[in-house]
Amino acid sequence: MDRQDSVQRFLELIRRSHRGKFKIYIGMSAGVGKTYRMLQEARQLLDAGVDIRIGYIETHQRAETEALVEGLPFVPRRRLFYKGKELEEMDTQAILNLHPEIVIVDELAHTNIEGSSNPKRWQDVMQLLEAGISVITAVNIQHIEGLNEAVQEITGIEVHERVPDSVLAMADEVVNIDLTAEELITRLKAGKIYKPDKIAAALGNFFTQDNLLQLRELALKEVAMRVEKKVENEVTENDKYRHDKLLAVIDSSEKRARRVIRKTARMATYHNAGFLVLYVQSDKEDVDRIPLSNQRYLINNLNLATELGGEIRQIHSNRPIETIVNLCREQKINIVCIGRPEFSLFSLLKYAIDLRRLLKQLSRMNTDLFILS
Repeated sequence: MDRQDSVQRFLELIRRSHRGKFKIYIGMSAGVGKTYRMLQEARQLLDAGVDIRIGYIETHQRAETEALVEGLPFVPRRRLFYKGKELEEMDTQAILNLHPEIVIVDELAHTNIEGSSNPKRWQDVMQLLEAGISVITAVNIQHIEGLNEAVQEITGIEVHERVPDSVLAMADEVVNIDLTAEELITRLKAGKIYKPDKIAAALGNFFTQDNLLQLRELALKEVAMRVEKKVENEVTENDKYRHDKLLAVIDSSEKRARRVIRKTARMATYHNAGFLVLYVQSDKEDVDRIPLSNQRYLINNLNLATELGGEIRQIHSNRPIETIVNLCREQKINIVCIGRPEFSLFSLLKYAIDLRRLLKQLSRMNTDLFILS
């Protein structure tokens, strides 16, 4: 480790010591008991003399959950009007002013009402942690950004409220609240999750046996991976894990670029590595030539990469192969990820030639190439 790395690590330790501790409860779906478990923990901490407050809790009018709320100290919510309705939001500033030791914040993926200081509740949580307030929160597996497409394939539903993987990576503790699919369906039929008029629709759509089994597997794997990464990060002998670096090469398409970014971010998490996202802008994609829709896709995808913890490189060049290779050499990239192209008869030959050139140069640097489906 060189002197600069040593200084950076020391500064990071100082920053961490000033931050609040961060605990996340994860579940495969609504109704597994995340909120219930948070409230149980809150009562135990309160009994132990800890200054703990409820910043935001959503009981969904479940009797067992509401019974646990009784007697717990709350931070009053903000009341505001939006589109003619009075709504309530967590009052982040009030929590900062009170500065409790620990705060309970439910529904981490929630989108705040327009005009709030932060667009997303997870950003409120980051603000609380930076202020030295510890946070206990909860999220369902389908709200994790990097798993969005996997969840959509399982359920047929695109989840729009999402939490970046980098937020989970910051957690000091990630706990899976696990139930079998049978137990969850039994709870649903007993009216412990939704009101009676919603049960039949839930059983026929999201809460099917197949969906729940696959979502449970995702949740178990996610928490296991987070624990493994925490061990690697905290055991100094495992410094070797920190030297990997990945590169995602994207174009200005919408879905293909987004898929490459998400999959590369997941691989980076698995390898305990950092990652970069490269967009090579040729003369054909100058601002005055590229369609407005593609410009919008590109901006959104680069923002997604930043949310997932990636670094952005946008380079103007008509020699994409050389640009990729030079960046790999400069940044000591171990793995390059590219998307599978949309093939046409003409493009197939050009792609094959470019791919061969890229492979030849990357192999000299002992850099692997992944073509992502």
